[in-house]
Amino acid sequence: MTACIFVSPAEESAGAARADRLHPVDPAAPQIPVTDLGVTRGDGIFEVIGVRSGHPLMLEAHLHRLANSAVMLDLPTLDLEAIRAAVLQVIESDGLLVESSVKVVVTRGVEGTGVPICWVLSSPAEDFRKDRTEGVRVVLLDRGYPHDIAARAPWLLTGAKTLSYAVNKAVLREAARRDADDVIFTSSDGYLLEGPSSNLIAKFGSRIWTPAPAQGILRGTTQAAVFEVFSELGFSTAEVLMMVDQVVDADALWLASSTRLLAPVRAVDGHEIAVDHELSDAVNESLLSGTR
Repeated sequence: MTACIFVSPAEESAGAARADRLHPVDPAAPQIPVTDLGVTRGDGIFEVIGVRSGHPLMLEAHLHRLANSAVMLDLPTLDLEAIRAAVLQVIESDGLLVESSVKVVVTRGVEGTGVPICWVLSSPAEDFRKDRTEGVRVVLLDRGYPHDIAARAPWLLTGAKTLSYAVNKAVLREAARRDADDVIFTSSDGYLLEGPSSNLIAKFGSRIWTPAPAQGILRGTTQAAVFEVFSELGFSTAEVLMMVDQVVDADALWLASSTRLLAPVRAVDGHEIAVDHELSDAVNESLLSGTR
């Protein structure tokens, strides 16, 4: 971790001078109260923004999704200008690292205060070159909900990027026990969903599909950028309902996320999937160019 800034994130703070809303701190020093609801209840939201040579990738899309998650959790309206300024400031303090990431966290704050707490933290990115070039092995795991859970039970907050990631980490440990690298969630009624920190993308001939976000899937910033690239390459793109048994019929599969970008899937539950290295490299090269 190289830089951290605490931000006054609520919109009512927007009248204050920007310098009074951004507070650089030592990321190695204690900062969060033990009574913060993000710590005690996982009550908060976050975004992780990939950075390439000092340029934040898809920054506006991440800020838009952060604001949407805040609405879903009934948090105060966020001052996105202050948060954007903090993101750019920590990136500047890092210098021109080839690849890094910036994490934005907003919690409900200390219980009873009604004052959210926000911080922006940068760190060097993991080396995902092997995932991008060789691909990943995944397993299908049941998320335990039907595909229409978002409409039936919006209070479950499917589709919000919350701090409650215990299940997302548990499924990765289960994947490791099954000699796999990652997971694709499935619904209890047989539909493909998403990864614990990624979106699924599938190629069928000239068609590029991703499971429809209305199924309680977090709308992907990288997935949207990937669709732009595929469209420029002449493919048709769509958000669809995809049944589990369609996964083995795909010409290619990928998992898309902010720091790993586009990682080809080379096996699902031990079934080998062809990897289109040329297409994967071309899309990742476009994403890493920092033009989106």
